[in-house]
Order: sequence, then structure tokens, then C-alpha cells
Amino acid sequence: MVAAVKIWINAIRPKTLPAGMIPVMIGGSVAYWQGYFDIGLLAITLICALSIQITTNFINEIYDYKRGADGDDRLGPERAVATRKIASSTMRNVSIFLILITFSLGMILVAHAGVGILIVGVVSLIFAWAYTGGPFPLAYKGLGDIFVFIFFGLIAVSGTYYVQTLRFDWIAFLSGIAPGIFSMNILAVNNIRDIDTDPSAGKITLAVRLGKKKAQVLYAVLNILAYVPIIIIYIISENTIVLLPLVTIIYAAVLIKNVFVKTGKDLNDVLAGTGKLLLIYGLLFCLGMIMSK
Repeated sequence: MVAAVKIWINAIRPKTLPAGMIPVMIGGSVAYWQGYFDIGLLAITLICALSIQITTNFINEIYDYKRGADGDDRLGPERAVATRKIASSTMRNVSIFLILITFSLGMILVAHAGVGILIVGVVSLIFAWAYTGGPFPLAYKGLGDIFVFIFFGLIAVSGTYYVQTLRFDWIAFLSGIAPGIFSMNILAVNNIRDIDTDPSAGKITLAVRLGKKKAQVLYAVLNILAYVPIIIIYIISENTIVLLPLVTIIYAAVLIKNVFVKTGKDLNDVLAGTGKLLLIYGLLFCLGMIMSK
């Protein structure tokens, strides 16, 4: 029983969960900063966001296994479906269950915020499948990075903010850029690590298209650009405390160095580190917003 639970926890990919959690917290903190906050709605939004991310991870396992992307030469963490520890049919059924749970909870948000949230939710679920499934899998066409930036950055933050306030705001939009970039870079490290093995499975990621050196440079440039929005928000708000996330620049610099010098399985540490960077940045952002209210 304990072993089975551990297998499912690993399949959830807990180290990547900040990509689903942090954007919701950031969107909620911006709303709180502006005088709007409903903890019940925020909790439902968070559950839905994490459920969509976990569903994406599960569907990714199923289709990567079917397409041969999780073979014996895999450098990343062990995958439950590829190693037959979880049957693909079981993973599919659990994914369907999560989708139903997400849709049911999401209807509470729709009742409050309107049909626009329904559209966002349905499109998010469709893309959770289309990321690696269907006739045109985004992750296999070099488009997965764009999907991650949009849905785990801009839409997640602005959507959360809209549920809280029922309006759009440019500060909320700007706040979604950094988590989108860091989430995109989590995927980027994964793809740099697998740049030699992905093409054999027909997986032509952005890293494969660019080549290793350019993919590493893009990771570095994006890590730097992620800090531009917080400076703009500071200029708009004229409140120094919102600059708290800037202290993570030192850690970002370490990760930039490591993405150039580490190879193979050693890049798993850079991948996990990028997730930590997103987590720490996001928590400091939320703290800055709460303290500056």
C-alpha cells in the first residue's frame, strides 16, 4: 500500500507543482493588494489549477510511453507507466476522474465569474490533452513552451485575479509573466537534458529545433527577463517592498551557470532548482504584495 502511494506521488511530479500553485497565489495576492479577496474562491481556483497540472502530467506519461519517448535511455526521473508500475489504462481512468472533478469545481467559479471562466477552463483541459496527445501533440512540435508560458503564466494569474475582482488589470497581467517564464524554463531544462534522445521518438522540442547552445542561451535570457515585470510594477506602485523577489536573482544566476556546465542526469538538479526558483520568487512576490497593501 505504501509503495503504491509512493508510485502515484512520484507520478504527480511534486517538484513541478509550483508551476500550478504559484500563479494562483500571485493572482490572489494582486487582488488582495487592491482590496479584493475571497479565500474560498482562491482555494477552489488552486485545486482546479493543480488538478489540471497533474492531469497534464498523467496524460504526458501515457502518450510519451505510447510514442516511445520514455525508453530505457531516459535520463529523467523514472516514469510509472513506462516501467509498468501503473497501467496506462489506470492512468487514463484517473485522468478522466480528475478532469470531472476539475470541471465540477470549476462550475462554482463559473457561477461567480461568468462564462469567460468556463471557456478558459475548457480550453485549459483541452490543451492538457493536446500537450502530448492527439494528432498534433504540442510538446512534439516545439510548441509546448508557448503553451506553458500562456497557461501557467498569463492565463493562470489573470484568470485568478478575474475570479476575485471580476475585472482585468494590467498589473495582474504583468505579474503573470515571471511565473510563465520560470515554468517555461522548467520545461526547457527537461528538453535540454533530453535533446539527444527526443528526436528518436519523433519529439522535436524547441531545444531540438534551436540546438543545445541556443537553448541554453534562451534559458539564461528568459531567467533575466523574468525580473523586468517586477521592476515595472515597482515603478507603477512606487512601493519598494514589491521588489522583494529580486533577491532570487543570485539563485537564478547560479542556475544559469549550471545549465551551461551540467549535462545528462546532472541537469535534473537544475530542473528541480528552477522549480524552487519559481516557488521562492512567487512566495516573495505574494509577501511583497501583502505587506505593501
